[in-house]
Amino acid sequence: MTTAIRVKLSTMMFLEFFIWGAWFVTMGTYLTKTLSATGTQNGTAYATQALGAIIAPFIVGLIADRYFSAQRILGVLHLIGAALLWYQTTVISFDAFYPGILAYMVIYMPTLALVNSVSFKQMTNPSKEFPWIRVFGTLGWIIAGIVIGVLGWEQTGTLVLTFKMAAIASLVLGLLSFSLPNTPPIKKGQKTSLGDIIGLDSIGLLKNKSYLVFFLASVAICIPLAFYYNFTNPFLNEVGMKRAAGIQTLGQVSEFVFMIAMPFFFVRLGVKKMLAMGMLAWALRYVFFAYGDTGNNYWMLIAGIVIHGVCYDFFFVTGQIYTDTLAGDRFKSAAQGFITLATYGVGMLIGFTISGPIVDHWQTSPITHNWQTIWLIPGGIAALVLVLFLLFFRDKNQIETKPGLDIEEPAPQVQI
Repeated sequence: MTTAIRVKLSTMMFLEFFIWGAWFVTMGTYLTKTLSATGTQNGTAYATQALGAIIAPFIVGLIADRYFSAQRILGVLHLIGAALLWYQTTVISFDAFYPGILAYMVIYMPTLALVNSVSFKQMTNPSKEFPWIRVFGTLGWIIAGIVIGVLGWEQTGTLVLTFKMAAIASLVLGLLSFSLPNTPPIKKGQKTSLGDIIGLDSIGLLKNKSYLVFFLASVAICIPLAFYYNFTNPFLNEVGMKRAAGIQTLGQVSEFVFMIAMPFFFVRLGVKKMLAMGMLAWALRYVFFAYGDTGNNYWMLIAGIVIHGVCYDFFFVTGQIYTDTLAGDRFKSAAQGFITLATYGVGMLIGFTISGPIVDHWQTSPITHNWQTIWLIPGGIAALVLVLFLLFFRDKNQIETKPGLDIEEPAPQVQI
């Protein structure tokens, strides 16, 4: 990979996640304070991410993989996205805001797969090269939060500027995309079935009882996860944390640190303990939020943010590796698509749907909530999922049979 291509790919990844981080973290606060949205409406707006995740495979599978180069589709989607984000700054009610954000997430979520496709096409050793490109995405998300915090848009009631900032970045990425290395469709002329698109070919993995437990736990843990995404920023602002969006980027810093340390933990802990620690971290995070404040217990708020690295890396990244190991070469892509659809699609959709009414139920005044009770609910869900996982998951560090149809041939040992 030449230096010029590396710079382009790094810039692409930086902008991809800068755009998302620029408005997604603080949207709940914007909806509540600027558009007077309820908790239920807030959850409905965030649920557009899940709907986008469900629809994304169809856009990528039916269009990007068969007809057009990935970088061109990426460019067109981000140019449309720039227009939609700017339009969002002109609406003055939630009813007008919702259709726009739904349309935006439907076209944004496919770009997450497209930037990966463009990157992998240029690499000879993705396992070594990709992390150094992908890390710029995490940096983009962090920088977006720092900008919001430093400029004080949360305190001054000017969060509408986050959508303008994201729109400009989307315009830049849209134009940049047309100069990215060519990434032609990989399935041009091939027939694509519904099963190919949503990864049904990998459903044989569920015959493995431990993987079935992991799969159900993954969907269930995404329910409390949704509470974090759509209500953490409104919560932190309500309790009086200054520059909350900027401080929340500590979660991404933690994610980066634990990502680097994961090989060390893999060798010493194994799959089951790492997955369990990830779920335990989710429960602890909500306990920290429930009892934290901006006084003597301020450290608990910070701890609830910083623990994000364990929450995300130990469960979701470990789960992706576990899935990849069990799937084998034949079902790798299908298995990853299937687990992503189930978690970020179905699981998150359930979480976003129920979180809003719960927050509304525990609203104590037009501007305050009983956050202790609110946070203990997803914390309890995470704890329950952890207990059931520990009871039923059996990590033997060995796959007894290969998934799918080839069930008679012994599978290789899994070194984890």
